[in-house]
Amino acid sequence: MKQDETPIAASTSATRSNGEYTEEHLKTLKDAAHIRQNPGMYIGNTQSAGLHHLVYEIVYNSVDEWMAGYCKHIRVILHKDGAVSVIDDGRGIPVGIRPETGKSALEEALTIAGTSGKFDNEAYRVSVGLHGMGAKAMNALSEWCEAEVRREGRVYKMEFERGYATSELQDLGPAPPGQTGTTITFKPDPEIFGDLTLDYDTLADRFREIAYLCRGLTIALLDERDGRSDTFYFEGGIAEFVAWLNQGETVEHPPIYLRRQVDYTLPDAAGRTLPIIVEVALQYTHADEERVRCYTNNAFNPGGGTHLSGFRAGLTRAISTYGKKEGHFKPDLELRGEDFRAGLTAVVSLSHPDPVFESQTKIKLNNPEVEGIVASAVYDFLTDYLEKNPKEAARICKRVALAAELRIAAKKARDALIDRKKILGGGGLPGKLMDCTTRQRDQSELFLVEGDSAGGSAESGRDRYFQAVLPLRGKVLNVEKARLDKLLKNNEIAALIAAIGIDIDNVEDISKVRYGKIIILTDADVDGQHIRTLLLTFFFRQMRKLIEEGYVYVARPPLYKVTQKKEVRFVATREEMLRELTERGLRGTRLRLTRPDQPPRELSSEELAPLLPILADIETVVGQLERRGQTLESVLRRARTTERDGKTILEVPVYHVRFAGQDYWFATQQELQAFRSAQAQALGKELTLSETVPPLGAASPADGSSPPPLAADHYALEEWHELRALNRALAKLLDAGFLPADLLPLPRIAGREPPIRFTLIREAQQIPLPDLLALPAEIRRLGEAGISITRFKGLGEMNPEELWATTLDPKHRSLMRVTLSDAQRAEELFRMLMGEEVEGRKQFIMKRAIHNFEEIDYGA
Repeated sequence: MKQDETPIAASTSATRSNGEYTEEHLKTLKDAAHIRQNPGMYIGNTQSAGLHHLVYEIVYNSVDEWMAGYCKHIRVILHKDGAVSVIDDGRGIPVGIRPETGKSALEEALTIAGTSGKFDNEAYRVSVGLHGMGAKAMNALSEWCEAEVRREGRVYKMEFERGYATSELQDLGPAPPGQTGTTITFKPDPEIFGDLTLDYDTLADRFREIAYLCRGLTIALLDERDGRSDTFYFEGGIAEFVAWLNQGETVEHPPIYLRRQVDYTLPDAAGRTLPIIVEVALQYTHADEERVRCYTNNAFNPGGGTHLSGFRAGLTRAISTYGKKEGHFKPDLELRGEDFRAGLTAVVSLSHPDPVFESQTKIKLNNPEVEGIVASAVYDFLTDYLEKNPKEAARICKRVALAAELRIAAKKARDALIDRKKILGGGGLPGKLMDCTTRQRDQSELFLVEGDSAGGSAESGRDRYFQAVLPLRGKVLNVEKARLDKLLKNNEIAALIAAIGIDIDNVEDISKVRYGKIIILTDADVDGQHIRTLLLTFFFRQMRKLIEEGYVYVARPPLYKVTQKKEVRFVATREEMLRELTERGLRGTRLRLTRPDQPPRELSSEELAPLLPILADIETVVGQLERRGQTLESVLRRARTTERDGKTILEVPVYHVRFAGQDYWFATQQELQAFRSAQAQALGKELTLSETVPPLGAASPADGSSPPPLAADHYALEEWHELRALNRALAKLLDAGFLPADLLPLPRIAGREPPIRFTLIREAQQIPLPDLLALPAEIRRLGEAGISITRFKGLGEMNPEELWATTLDPKHRSLMRVTLSDAQRAEELFRMLMGEEVEGRKQFIMKRAIHNFEEIDYGA
């Protein structure tokens, strides 16, 4: 889902300056600047799908190495601080200096748009990456990135921040014998993605797919946040993939697998000929829906494309021709394309040297020649298979005939159960629908509201010109379990169909939909979210096209109800609530500083305000350090003053080196290099950089045990990026007149309480603070004085004016548009969560159980 109603600036600097438009108004954005300005062009969006796409782009590069025959293992690690590492044992990104620019090939590969080794099919015959943008997009949209390359017997490293190199190419010394490959470690930028978190299951699903598609490739996933891990390796390829997709289903026959290679002449001046490889696996089940997943060069194409249309054409033609010839289809039975796809599960995988996609995110394949190639391959192979396997062929034809008969029977049942004119005609709207005045569909909105009470508030608070309200009584029928006749007899479902104005059963024609937005508006409690899920199930199963075209939304009512004396108001989000508490807590509040070496002084509320964001940044670092098993106190012991750029600064070393059983810390690359040189001179040989993670292909350490001792001439190197953020915050803290020691409580000496350094003063209150980090929470606590904050539950708690101001008014409300980025994944989830099978649902819920219910957030 993504949030809608984002304000769009309608004016530019050119229009603001009296309408002038000259050459001075033109700007050129290149490389990282252009990517950060327009991230959606490169990764689709800045929501969850875009965040995960960053990881996929780097994994795809490693998969390309596998397709070229050089990579056998890929390892992905989700670190505790939100960073990600992708490690492979391929050839390693080239590091030589490019004579045209004087920059290393590694730097250009990660920073210069359009730089790629995949444009001419020389280094890579086929590849997922085509535009030279994937790694650049990852780098530009990351707070920081490290690239480590093992190649030609050496280890090289380079560092980046938000798409730009922040270090020279570093030679870290010899690599362990025989080791080659690339390690990319990056942390997605919160300035771009906010507080989004990488989801283990989403990544695991994608890596499982890749392992099925790339038989013989091992992909290991480790989550350091909770210790979860999986290793994916499949010899059976996509035939095994289809069998896995059909777990729990009754199948008609074993998976059918075909592979066909066709020579293709590239549309370039040289006219080179390279192979296109078509792989298809398919199996029919007793299910009703079609499930086909399409891939090009191992990249998932959720929108299908010419390989999908070719597959469908070849399948339909082969089965139709065989079934009619063998008499499996009655002469008067009207067959449609959808009948041949009911209950079908298939994987279509294409290897193409010159694919053309709809976008950088490879949603849809557009090569026109592919349709005929795939259709011919599927038709020829399937025709031969049906002739040689008459028993399986008969079951398949029977399944197609049954689908056609059920379709025809369902249409008759629908026509018999409901008077179409009454339900879908212009004069047959449900009586409880409170319609709007306008007949302009793009302007109108339909709110689906939980219960008559909320419906009454919505009716009174809405703008009747463009907002309609349909109250729904009780919980809507679960259409995942209901037969069509039961569904059509249900009053609430019938009212929904009538109000929306289109037919059901995944109709493709939605031209008669009556509203531009269909908005689900339910309470923020468990029942409300259940009703929301039931409605989403209805739209996904019966009106999926509305979701695909962006008509369906979820409203987000405010989270908090704030009562002050007799005044009641609502606050939309947790962030807004914290911000308001901080602002209230700062009013009239002072901080008294008492240090033995300085005269007492007081900071006003205006002077305290800029200090709070600095402390918030430090609190974030403290949390990251705790996940490493470290404390702020232990880290600050290593802080030291140094001269840099003519200024004395305090900093914590960020490079951690383990050598000869000892730990060393360094602040700069120069210090690190000097240490390596000194130790190499003492040993009489160069130090070899050791692996800081288990070797590729080895089992993941589930017990958290320490790595084995290093050899005498080996060293381990790790950069703690959170300490860079700490150093930036410490610099700001010093500029504000505070010391790092102010962040820590003073120790008790001889059983005596330590002296008080910080006292928060507000009117007659004097609140001692143990250290400076206690300041933000105490200020928020002061902000709670005089008000009562409760978690908002039901829409009925609002009067019409409040409901309009917080939830209905387009200028202030928050909506989420329901999107369908992965229909297959949604299909599986709806079947598991809303279907008859209990065990899978139980495991899903237990795996994702939330133990701290105070943290449950509406819309999370």
